[in-house]
Amino acid sequence: MTLVRQAVGAYGERRAVQHLVAAGLRVVARNWRCVHGEVDIIAWDGETLVFCEVKTRRSTAYGPPAAAVVPAKARRLRRLAAAWLAGTDAHPREVRFDVVAVHTTGRGPARVEHVRAAF
Repeated sequence: MTLVRQAVGAYGERRAVQHLVAAGLRVVARNWRCVHGEVDIIAWDGETLVFCEVKTRRSTAYGPPAAAVVPAKARRLRRLAAAWLAGTDAHPREVRFDVVAVHTTGRGPARVEHVRAAF
């Protein structure tokens, strides 16, 4: 991955966290990793534990950011959520999988779209 793509991704994750916190979620982990991969953001929304995938795009030439969460990525995120839960003493009432799509532009602030229960 190029440094530019890394910077765009890191920016998108920061904007996603800001958006989620402003919406009342409590972030408990960022970029949690294990041998199976990485979860971008893990947060509590009341008694619901939310695993968030963040997708950031600078253009829509390849489609909207959320379209990058294909079925294989959703399956991987479910496995990662199970691994995270197995390693903690958290007992959420409910688990949800969200996608936070960040659309950056050359001018002005990024647009953030929060898709709750995306899959």
